[in-house]
Amino acid sequence: MPAQWSRVFPGLPEEVAHARHFVASLLADRGPVEDAALVVSELATNAVRHTLSGSAGGRFFVVVCAGDDLVRIEVVDQGGDRVPHLCHATGREEGGHGLRLIAAFAKNWGYTIRPDGRSVWAELVRASA
Repeated sequence: MPAQWSRVFPGLPEEVAHARHFVASLLADRGPVEDAALVVSELATNAVRHTLSGSAGGRFFVVVCAGDDLVRIEVVDQGGDRVPHLCHATGREEGGHGLRLIAAFAKNWGYTIRPDGRSVWAELVRASA
């Protein structure tokens, strides 16, 4: 049976680091810590920057599910005007690289529209022992 944890964070930029530490501490003995920390950092940053989660009083949820072969990182935000998509950012642009990084590290990623927002998730392969 997969292990699952979740936590709510205020929709503030400084909370992205707290989300990263939350995920890293959960996966310290389960791996892949560095990839999972990168993924949650990008997803949480997108939630704060591009959705209602970053508005006054906003929040986002982080859900971590660790199975035998995969770790699923999910950030649930409060929705916004656009859906998550890969940007065609150049190397000189500051933003627009987050989902490309996630796509490069993850076995799979996607999003689900919900009545109260959306869920953006990524699945990472756990290293063999």
